[in-house]
Amino acid sequence: MSSFEPAASQNRYMIDIESGTETARLVDQDRLFTEAMGGLFPELSEPDLSSVQRILDIACGPGGWAVEVAFAYPDYELVGIDISQNTIEYARAVAWSRGLNNVTFSVMDATKPLAFEDASFDLVNTRLISALMNKTSWPLLLAECQRILRPGGIIRLSEVESGTSNSLAALRLGGCFMQVLAQQGRSFSVDGHSIGLAHVMRRLLQDAGFADIHKRAFLLESSYGMPLYYGLCKDTEVAFALLKPYLVKSGVIAEAEYDELYNRMLIDMLSEDYLGIAFGLTAWGVKPAEKDRRRGR
Repeated sequence: MSSFEPAASQNRYMIDIESGTETARLVDQDRLFTEAMGGLFPELSEPDLSSVQRILDIACGPGGWAVEVAFAYPDYELVGIDISQNTIEYARAVAWSRGLNNVTFSVMDATKPLAFEDASFDLVNTRLISALMNKTSWPLLLAECQRILRPGGIIRLSEVESGTSNSLAALRLGGCFMQVLAQQGRSFSVDGHSIGLAHVMRRLLQDAGFADIHKRAFLLESSYGMPLYYGLCKDTEVAFALLKPYLVKSGVIAEAEYDELYNRMLIDMLSEDYLGIAFGLTAWGVKPAEKDRRRGR
């Protein structure tokens, strides 16, 4: 059983997760993320997936990754969980419309004990879940992942760090976001200018008892004319529109200034001179067999 006690679910997400607009944004973001990463399992040459049969996708959102894996690997059994009832219903509808019987979705809070038996999955996947996590919840979730993975099972985390661009307005809005994350203990940044997960992923996995840890970086380039330009800029446009209540309420920026910066950012992103880039990181590790754990391997 879990080593921490259940508590009432507390949604830490910064945007109204039951919003249809947010669901639509997440659908598009999931596709962009997979393309930027280079596929569903771009690091396939590293982890041994030959014994994988049952996969859990944590905070799956509208289910894009889980559905695509279920379609591409019909012998796998996929389970997706998310705290949002609307996104889970959407994911179920997509799976049904594609005739997929090897993927199921359930409402579940990833920051609480997971309702699964010990050693019940071969692979646990997370993508872009930092929006609902904080420094305290990461070790607890990874401990749960350790519990529900079978010996030899794989954990796989993919997150994006803060980006940079030649739009001063975009940088200032992004800076406000990073500042709030730091103030609320949601980031690992030492200066409040980044999410800070990239440099702690290995240690988080090691502290949770995982071994044979690897990392693979990828880029999300939103510069004008690049393949992902339109999609990434639209994601930024919608995301910061939806983030406005959260950031203004936090007190780091006034509404009038937010609106001015937001409109300036939209103009900047339409320019043929616009440049923007961020990097992401996938880290994965293995739950050691019991005999290896006893030996300290």
